[in-house]
Amino acid sequence: MSAFHPQVIHALLAAALFGASTPLAKLLVGEVPPLLLGGMLYLGSGVGLGIARLIRDRGWSSSGLNPGEWRWLLSAIVFGGMLGPVLLMTGLQSTSASNASLLLNLEAVLTALLAWVAFREHTHRRVMIGMLVIVIGGVLLSFPDASAVDHGWQGSMAIALACLCWAIDNNLTRKVSSSDAMFIASVKGLVAGAVNCAVALVLGMHWPAAPTVLATMSVGLLGYGASLVLFVLALRGLGTARTGAYFSTAPFIGAALALLMGESASDYFWPAGALMAFGVWLHLTETHDHEHTHEPLEHQHPHTHDEHHQHAHDADWDGREPHSHFHRHEPITHKHPHYPDIHHRHSH
Repeated sequence: MSAFHPQVIHALLAAALFGASTPLAKLLVGEVPPLLLGGMLYLGSGVGLGIARLIRDRGWSSSGLNPGEWRWLLSAIVFGGMLGPVLLMTGLQSTSASNASLLLNLEAVLTALLAWVAFREHTHRRVMIGMLVIVIGGVLLSFPDASAVDHGWQGSMAIALACLCWAIDNNLTRKVSSSDAMFIASVKGLVAGAVNCAVALVLGMHWPAAPTVLATMSVGLLGYGASLVLFVLALRGLGTARTGAYFSTAPFIGAALALLMGESASDYFWPAGALMAFGVWLHLTETHDHEHTHEPLEHQHPHTHDEHHQHAHDADWDGREPHSHFHRHEPITHKHPHYPDIHHRHSH
C-alpha cells in the first residue's frame, strides 16, 4: 500500500492543520477561558464550513446520513466537539505547547485501542508495537523537570483525557464516514461550538475583543474544521486505527512550531520525540495483504468504477466520476493490499 495513497495524504494534511493549531491556541489561552475558547474554535469551524457548503452546493442539500446514523454523529459531537477541546484548553494552561503537542500522540494510541477492542477493527502487531512505543514517549513527557514550564501532572492528565474523548469521537465518526465529510464537520462545529459558547456565557464569561474572536475562529476553521473534513475522508479509505496512526504526526508539527515560536525544550522532549517518531514509523510502514471476501453491502458514498464498484446505473447517469448514489455490492473474493476502509471491515 503506497504511502502516497490519496487517503494517506488526506490524513497527513489533517495532521498538519491540527498540529499547527495547538501552539496557536496556546497563545490565546491567557486571553479567553478554556470553555469559551474551545467553543469559539469549534464555532469558527462550523460557521466557516457551513458557508463553504452553501457555496459548493448552492443551498443546504441532503446530508446523506441514514436515520440510524444520527446517534453516532451526535455522540461524536459530545465527546469530540464539546469535551475534547475544553480539556485541551484546560491542559494548555499549565503545560507548554511543545510538550502538549507531543502528548497529543496519545490520541492515535487510544483511537487504535478502541478500534481494536471495542469496535473489532483488525489491528496488525506492528501497529500495536508502535502504539506501545508512543505511550512510553507520552509517559516521559508527563514527568516535570527543571527546564519545563509545566506545573505538575494536572495539565498532562487533562490533555490525556482530551485524547481519550477524541479517540471515542474518531471511532464514532467512522460509523458515518461514508457520508458528506463537509456536512459532518460543519454540523459538529456548529452544535459543539454553540453549546459550549452558550454555557460559557451563562456562567458569566465574556466575549473577548473582536480581533481575538476573529483569530480564534480562524484557527478553529483550519485546525478543527478543514482538518476534520480531511480526517473523515481518510477514515473512509483507511479505517480508524490507520488514520489515527497517520494523524499521530500532528504533534510533531505542533511541537516543531512551538519551538520555532521561542519555547525551550524540556529535558524529556527529545528522547520522547525519538520514541514517538519510531512508533509513527512502525505505523506508516505497516502493510496488509490477504485473500478476503466481500459480503453483500448497500450504501451511498462518492466512488469511481474500481474493482469494488462494478454496478449498473440508471439511464440518466451523465458518466462523470467520482459520483455518489445508493448502490449495492455483490459478493466477491479476491486478494490485494488494503486497509479496513468502508469496504474492508471483514474478520481475520
